[in-house]
Amino acid sequence: MFRTISALTPPDPDYPERTYRLDMLRRVLDGELYDVLPYPFSEERNRAGEYIPLRQRRPSARYNLCRLVVEDSVGLLFGEGRFPALQSEDEATRQALAALMKEGAWNAQLADAAIRGSIGSVAVVMRILRGRVFLDVIDSPFLTPTFDAEAPDTLVKLTEARKVKGRDLEEAGYTVPREQREAIFWYRREWGVDAETWYVPQPLAEAQEGKPPVVDEARTVRHPLGFVPALWLTNLPGGKAPDGECTFKAAIDTQIELEYLLSQGGRGLKYASDPLLMIREPAAADEKDIVRSAGNALIVSEKGDAKLLEIGGTATEAVLEHVRALRELALESLHGNRSNADKISAAQSGRAMELMNAPLISLADRLRVSYGEGGLLRLAQMVARASRAVPLSIGGKEVRDLNAEGISLRWNGWFSATEGDKLQQAQGLQTLTSAGLLSRETAVGSIAGAFDIEDTAAELVRLDKERAMAPPGPARAFARRAPPLDPAKGREAL
Repeated sequence: MFRTISALTPPDPDYPERTYRLDMLRRVLDGELYDVLPYPFSEERNRAGEYIPLRQRRPSARYNLCRLVVEDSVGLLFGEGRFPALQSEDEATRQALAALMKEGAWNAQLADAAIRGSIGSVAVVMRILRGRVFLDVIDSPFLTPTFDAEAPDTLVKLTEARKVKGRDLEEAGYTVPREQREAIFWYRREWGVDAETWYVPQPLAEAQEGKPPVVDEARTVRHPLGFVPALWLTNLPGGKAPDGECTFKAAIDTQIELEYLLSQGGRGLKYASDPLLMIREPAAADEKDIVRSAGNALIVSEKGDAKLLEIGGTATEAVLEHVRALRELALESLHGNRSNADKISAAQSGRAMELMNAPLISLADRLRVSYGEGGLLRLAQMVARASRAVPLSIGGKEVRDLNAEGISLRWNGWFSATEGDKLQQAQGLQTLTSAGLLSRETAVGSIAGAFDIEDTAAELVRLDKERAMAPPGPARAFARRAPPLDPAKGREAL
């Protein structure tokens, strides 16, 4: 069915094949797949009285299961309390990058990138304006990446080329003659190692004649970074290069079947609430319209007959049961969340929630590689490299020469720990640290996410100060036995 609907939108020969493929997947994600169908689901016959097949009608009941799974997996990836913390061997670098992530709302930006990149790929472009760092998330169907032949993970050029109408260019600030507002133009820009190059929008006819595009010097921006300020993120392993595998491709046809079944089930319920009247002979001598109501008697001849044709409720139940079965199969194929909240009678521990959502966690775990190590971590390294070429303004302060080496991510747990979970973890950490099998720094770092501890070293310094001020007792005695702390490094001195 997906191919049948997609065939109603023929591919544009001026675009590569991947553009058409990614654009159709984007329409599924955004709920725009049925926009090409000419009739609403309630319209059964056209103006000529001909029956309209279901495949030409837009479903009246929408259940975008594909986007639901995508948003659930991204919620586990970059949701509140799950966004990873940056760690660095250089404390100044860690503090600057942590402040930048908060200032630029990187959690929202990367969550948007993960949702839009679920079709296979997405691009994140870094812009530095007056020293401030901004991120732009750009859909990949009209982008073409070029990688270094000797370093396939290094981007040497990113090109955007799409067709737009003259009125769209006018809204973007271009001057377009009135007679060309409906004309088609090629809109191009290119990110390179030394400049962001813009081209003057070129009429489609000139491009077809083979005329080269002209650089727009007024909009072109040159930079001293020495690398392309953009990342090309692939979604999941597999797919067709340069794109990864789509998150929801396996369930598109099942989703379409679900939406048509739900729409048809609603249609059956409407018919059941308004039964069809069947009369063997005319009900009255006159030719007035028959009104079915308790106050209107229906008169038939001696041999006549009248019946109400109804749809039994068993048919609707069968449709709903089939819908539930299809939903389970679709969620299983997508590694979605199949747990039922109605069957949970009490609060569950974090570990129990992980077991219930094991398939969804498996999907989010793979996305951590693509958008965590391949996205967030590389963005942080890119900012650190940029600070060596130009001064950055972070939190109102000028920052220079950040260290791009030694940056890593610390991920939090999949689900928030309950009070019982925290108690058990604290008891276990206390036993390990007392036995000398675990350092205090590692112990505090392991619970940093649960207790919203941003700076582990600073937290250890505060703990030592509180212990020094505490009255004599078991806790004070333990503090004297604990190894001393070097406040400058935030680690236990050996």
